[in-house]
Order: sequence, then structure tokens, then C-alpha cells
Amino acid sequence: MAELTLVEAVNLALHHEMDKDPSVVLLGEDVGDNGGVFRATVGLKERFGLKRVIDSPLAEALIGGVTVGMASQGLRPIAEFQFQGFVFPAMEHLMCHAARMRNRTRGRLTCPAVFRAPFGGGIHAPEHHSESVEALFAHIPGFKVVIPSSPQRAYGLLLASIRSNDPVMFFEPKRIYRTVKSDVIDSGEALPLDTCFTLRKGRDITLVTWGACVVESLQAAQTLSSQGIEVEVIDLASIKPIDMDTILRSLEKTGRLLVVHEASRTCGVGAEILARTAEHAMCLLKAPPKRVTGMDTIMPYYRNEDYFMIEEQDIVLAARELVEGWK
Repeated sequence: MAELTLVEAVNLALHHEMDKDPSVVLLGEDVGDNGGVFRATVGLKERFGLKRVIDSPLAEALIGGVTVGMASQGLRPIAEFQFQGFVFPAMEHLMCHAARMRNRTRGRLTCPAVFRAPFGGGIHAPEHHSESVEALFAHIPGFKVVIPSSPQRAYGLLLASIRSNDPVMFFEPKRIYRTVKSDVIDSGEALPLDTCFTLRKGRDITLVTWGACVVESLQAAQTLSSQGIEVEVIDLASIKPIDMDTILRSLEKTGRLLVVHEASRTCGVGAEILARTAEHAMCLLKAPPKRVTGMDTIMPYYRNEDYFMIEEQDIVLAARELVEGWK
């Protein structure tokens, strides 16, 4: 067991699975010599060689197409895009081929590929380096979409993603790459790709969140507890499929739902959770559900992104309105 950061846990999972399974290969811009833009792949080229750790040209469309080809022919490729905002040149390959491979061939071929990308704001980068558009990928049939929020979950969820026989979009919240640490055991034990994680028990509000927003959500829950409001915090982790069973069981206790996500508000994953709650559990609610989200704007540059990012006080205020405004 070792105390690792989230980016170190990603690296550990990659080492473990490449050592265990010779069909696992890694490709992307600067993943070999430089160890990736955030150093998530440090040491892999030295250990596994140039045939399994491939520095690609600066061409995301090429990365997407080659990854689909590899996956359809018996390999388990892991493609790294330097930022989520750089994925779009590869979308034709991802949406029209990777996501449809099983259905198109009626199961004769699958696409066991993982597409990794850092995402989200908070590091004062240009806007196409700071996007949170996980809902776009969740809307595409055939994809699983996964977002870890801690080193432990990054390790276990990445192992499960690599072992999946269908394509997985694996988005890593770079704002907490090195700020969140926890003990990680290199056990090879994967975590389920279809399950929420309840991080804190509570009786008054069900708070659903994911990625870097888990940090502020847990801080807000602690603050609210000192004010007499007990919040049950759920890390969604799997953006698709969504584990509504865990959320609805929590709502049976709390009767109040608050969803927190960094992505823009309109058509976000939070809207999907609220819609499913309205369809299946309206009778459980003591108050209309609420969302705390990013704005419907492009991520502002540099320090102005602070106006976009969610803070603990935003969550505390929304939670108090849920409880005190609907007693």
C-alpha cells in the first residue's frame, strides 16, 4: 500500500494491466518519451518498449482511427488525448466506428478500447483545455463514460475500463490530479463501471456529484453538518450507465436531491438525473430538486475562470434553500 495522487494511481493501473496483459498497448501524443502532458505515463516506455508505448503524431483523428483498428483486431489499446477539448477531431472514428462496432457486426467484433483525457477547469488554462463536456459523450449509444474522483477509484475504475469489451471514455479531473491523495493497494482489483459510491451518509439531502466537484461537495457536507443538516454524498463515477438505484434508495431516506457538476447547466448529466427522478420517484421528494452547475458559457480565460468554478459556499447555499425553503 502506498499513498498516491490521482495521476500516480492512473500510472499504477496502467503499469499493472500492461504487465498482466500483453495485448494492452498505449498510444498518444508524448506518452512515451515525455510520459504524457501530465506525466501519467511516466516509466511505461522504459518498461514495455516502443511497440507497446507509442508516441503518435500530433493528430487526434489519427489516434482515434488507429485505436479503433487495433481494438477490432485483438488488442486492448488505451489512447490518450492531451485534453478533453482535443478529442473532437477524432469524433468521426469514436462515434461512427468505436461506439457502433458491436452493433454493426452483430457481435462478431467489439472495440475494447479506452480513450483517456484530462478534463475540467481550475488550472488557468485556455478554454479548449478546460472543458467539461461529459454529457456529449454520454449521449452517444455504445459508450461507457467514467470519471474518477480519488486515487483509489482512479485505479480500480481504470482497470475495469481496460478490461471492458466495449469502448470507455475515461475522463480524469486534472484539477485534483495532485491535490488529492489516498492509500492505494496494487491488488489488481477492479471497481464496477455501473455503480455509484456513497462517500458520506446523511438523512436530510442526497447530493450527487462527480469528478473534482466531489472535493467541494464533501467540504460543504461537513460545513452543513455543523449547521444541523446531514448530507448524503454520492460520487456518480459512472456517467453512463447511471446507477439510479443507489440514488433512489438514498432519496427514500432524505427526500431532497441536489446535483452538483462543473459542466454547463443546459442538457448536462444533472438534468438527466433530475428527469429520471421525476419519472420514477417524484413521490419521494419533499422539495423540488436543485442543481449547482457551471454556466452556459465558454470557460473564461485565466483568473476569470474563478467566476465559472463552483465553490463550497455555492453548494451550502443551495442545500440550505432545499431544507429551509421547503419545510
